[in-house]
Amino acid sequence: MCLILVSLKSHPSFPLVIAANRDEFYARETAPMAWHENAPSVLCGTDLKEGGTWMGVTETGRFAALTNHRDPSRINPDAASRGWIVSRFLEGTDDAPTFADALSRKKNSYNGFNLLFGTVDHLFHYSNISDTLTELAPGVHGVSNALLNTPWPKVETGKDALKAMAHPSEESLFSLLADQTTPEDALLPETGMTLEWERILGPLFIHSEVYGTRSSCLVTLSADRTLTATERTYSPTGPADINGERRFQFSV
Repeated sequence: MCLILVSLKSHPSFPLVIAANRDEFYARETAPMAWHENAPSVLCGTDLKEGGTWMGVTETGRFAALTNHRDPSRINPDAASRGWIVSRFLEGTDDAPTFADALSRKKNSYNGFNLLFGTVDHLFHYSNISDTLTELAPGVHGVSNALLNTPWPKVETGKDALKAMAHPSEESLFSLLADQTTPEDALLPETGMTLEWERILGPLFIHSEVYGTRSSCLVTLSADRTLTATERTYSPTGPADINGERRFQFSV
């Protein structure tokens, strides 16, 4: 993922709303969200190159999603695949603090990442950059390719819009995730990329010739404990060209 927005226990009808975009090179092969063949209780997409995933939920309400931490100067080409972190948590039984403790001991095995994980009732954030575990307080949170709630323009735009939604419908959430507004140069983060790439990566929905937003995913928990997960996938031409949509609903 490259943007995850979370509304936790801040809406009377929806104790949890998660809206997220996954950005990736268009050439990287991916399988859409489905019940995992080798772990039938896990609902997720699959990175067909490395085999892991970027976001998923289980039939018992475990949740995990990961974003990369952007810092080109710290990239290790031989680092372990970060997608397997999400898969291991979803397929395992350790609670978030126990899992984070084990992950901390191996933090240097991976390039930088943010992990949002736990259950649909209690979510945590861990990053191997800060090496800290934080339980999310009730409210609206966002993470992109820096630490949790770092005020990048796309994060602040997303959080403000989510806070303002009186009725967070699927269409209003997907519309938010499709926002292609590029922030002013003065507001863009300085992460070690060229200005041209900072501009490309600035909007909520990213589009370029070779890299962009491949899918958007919503996970909502209603007051009656119905969990709904909806994924839209896009062609490389942009958010108007939806090439697939999958919706799953079950009680947790």
